[in-house]
Amino acid sequence: MLSTQQIMEIIPHRHPFLLVDVIEELVPGERAVGYKCVTYDEPFFAGHFPKEPVMPGVLQIEACAQVGAVAILSLENNKGKTAYFGAVNNARFKRKVVPGDKLKMECEIIRQKGPVGIGRAVASVDGEVALTAELTFMVQ
Repeated sequence: MLSTQQIMEIIPHRHPFLLVDVIEELVPGERAVGYKCVTYDEPFFAGHFPKEPVMPGVLQIEACAQVGAVAILSLENNKGKTAYFGAVNNARFKRKVVPGDKLKMECEIIRQKGPVGIGRAVASVDGEVALTAELTFMVQ
């Protein structure tokens, strides 16, 4: 298990944009499973939406990408590098993510050639799928 501090040693994200609280499972270069405990204190809830707070879909995708970045950047030859978005494909949102939810994010690296790769991401709350997407990244 990786703590927030250990995650920040692998990826460059920092508060308020670090969207992963803990990594529960890590197989470097292959997959990672992480969690985000969604609270009312998240800065984006002030405007999205004040009377019905919902975690923006783009931030759900970003959170999954951060989990995938931990998987790929934990490889020895990628230490100190950054994983940038190349594309988001086939994103599907299946349920709202709201304050009080514990968002489980799984990202499996399904292809990689040189610095470019694709991760398959699934985010869920209590076993109910909230998001699926394919994330293309470039490591530099």
